[in-house]
Amino acid sequence: MSTTNRAIWRGLYDKPRTVILNRIERLSDVQFAYLMLLPSVLLLGTMALWPLIATFEMSLHADDLFAAGGIGQFVGLKHYTAVLSGQADDLLPRPFFDLHQPFTSALTVTLLFTVIAVAIETVLGFGQALILNKSFRGRRWVRVALIFPWAVPIVIQGMIFLLMFQPSIGFAVEPLQQLGVISSAPLSDSASVLFIVIIADVWKQSAFMALLILAGLQSIDRDLYKVGKVVGASKWQQFKTITFPLVLPAVLVALLFRTIAAMKVYGQVETISNCNTLPTMSCLVVSTFNMGRYASAATIAFLTAAIIGVVLSVYIVQFARMDRGGL
Repeated sequence: MSTTNRAIWRGLYDKPRTVILNRIERLSDVQFAYLMLLPSVLLLGTMALWPLIATFEMSLHADDLFAAGGIGQFVGLKHYTAVLSGQADDLLPRPFFDLHQPFTSALTVTLLFTVIAVAIETVLGFGQALILNKSFRGRRWVRVALIFPWAVPIVIQGMIFLLMFQPSIGFAVEPLQQLGVISSAPLSDSASVLFIVIIADVWKQSAFMALLILAGLQSIDRDLYKVGKVVGASKWQQFKTITFPLVLPAVLVALLFRTIAAMKVYGQVETISNCNTLPTMSCLVVSTFNMGRYASAATIAFLTAAIIGVVLSVYIVQFARMDRGGL
C-alpha cells in the first residue's frame, strides 16, 4: 500500500476517534463521571435486573412450574394476593405476614431482627469507632481483636452460639433463664431464637459498623477541633457540632449496608436453630422452594426484593437531602 493510501486510511480511522474525544472533552465534570460509571451500571443492572425479571415471571404461573407439558399455567397475581392476604398460610411452612404470630411470621421476624440488631450494632459500632479514633498504646492490637468476630465465617459463628445456648452444656443458658430472657428450651422457642440470633449478629457485625464509621471519623479535619478548643467549646459541643454532622454520611452508608444484609438473614438462623423455628423472609423462600412450590417461592423472593428496594429508596432520599444541605 502506498504512502498516500495509508494516510487516507489513517485519516478515516482517526476522524471518528477525534470526534468522540472532542465530545468527551466538552463534557462537564458531572457528565464525565456518569460516563465513567455507565459500563458498571449497565453490567450490574443486567446482572441484577435479569434474575429479578425472571423471578417475577416465574411467580405469575402455577406452582407446578415444571410440569410435563412445560411451564405451569399462567395465574397472574394470584400468588401475591394469596401470600399478602394470608390465604396461602396453610400451604406455606410459615405465614408471610401475621401480626398475631410475630415470632413465626416471616416479615415481622425479619423486621424485628433488622431494627433491633442494626440499632444495637450502630450504637456499639459508633462507640467503638470513637475509642479507636483516639491514640493509645496497643491500639493496633485492639483493632485486630475488633475485626476478629467479623472475620469468623457464619457457619462457625452459628456453631459457637448453638453450643453456648445448648441447655445441657451452654454456659449462657442458666443465667439468662433466671433473668427470664430465654425459655427453658431456647433453641426450639421462636422468641428465644430471635434473641440469640440478634446477639450473634451484634457480636459479628458491630465490627463492620465500627470500621466504616472509623473511616468517616478519620476523614474529619483535626484543625476543626483545635478551633473548637480556642473558642471554648466543650467535648460535647465539639461532638454535636463537628463530629456528628461530619461523620453522619459514613454512618448512613454503614446503616444502608447493614440494613440490606440484615433483611436477607438466613445462614445464622439455619445454623443456630432452623428456619422452621424462626422464619425470616429468606428462610421462607428456601423452605417453600424445598416443598416444590416454586412459583410461591418466587413470589416471596420478589416481595422480599421489593421490600428491600423500598428501604433502599428511603436511604437514597436521605442521601439526596443531605447533599442539598438538609438532615
